[in-house]
Amino acid sequence: MMHSILSVLAVSAMAITTVSAQQDILYDSAHNYTSLLGTWSSGSMGVKTGVGFANPVDFSFTYPNTTGVSYSFTTDVLSDGSAGYFEEALYRFTGNGSEPTCIVGVVQWQHGTYQTLANGSMILNPFYTDGRQQVQDMCAAQSNIIQQFNQTTLFQSWRIFLDPQLGPKLQIYQYNGAPLAPMYQVSQTPNMLPTQTLTANVTTGQTTPGGSLSGSIRRMDMGSNAMMGSVVLASLVGLVALL
Repeated sequence: MMHSILSVLAVSAMAITTVSAQQDILYDSAHNYTSLLGTWSSGSMGVKTGVGFANPVDFSFTYPNTTGVSYSFTTDVLSDGSAGYFEEALYRFTGNGSEPTCIVGVVQWQHGTYQTLANGSMILNPFYTDGRQQVQDMCAAQSNIIQQFNQTTLFQSWRIFLDPQLGPKLQIYQYNGAPLAPMYQVSQTPNMLPTQTLTANVTTGQTTPGGSLSGSIRRMDMGSNAMMGSVVLASLVGLVALL
């Protein structure tokens, strides 16, 4: 009886070891051409992190000419063990099949620290008071809502390839394996706002009654898989949560 129990335990231990070994992803020169350090942007690269996209202090955004997504990363290991700082900038549109004119525009920005795990995944941990999201809905009673935003994000994995025309290309995979739009390195130096908490805890958003999107509808650079649903742990502080 004791021998049977020990055999079961031994098999279980071997299975756990095998699963762990399968989860550990070895990144090498074939998959990580360069490090995450720098600023990355999708499509026509009109959306970029740093000064000129969001001002969290006065709850405002400057809209780019095209939609897209951008990330910046530092690679200096922090005292808490984090791999460095990150910044995220997103601009997208979603449609309504039953009401084609009811287009919803979303811009969002957040920054904070990030962790890289042994299995190849990444977790973004934002500074919870600084994130901002603006939602403009042509058909809503309140068409323009800007609010505090805080979304902890899990990426399943990422890889960096060398594109022969555009240089280093960052491919990030969401928690469910779906890819985000590929991003290209626009700067080896991260373009970021100060890597610290910039605002106090504000829990109320700003709304504007009316009925139209500000500005014109811009060209969509992100694919259907790049709707930025890379969320396992989400905490939205404010009025609206659009993923």
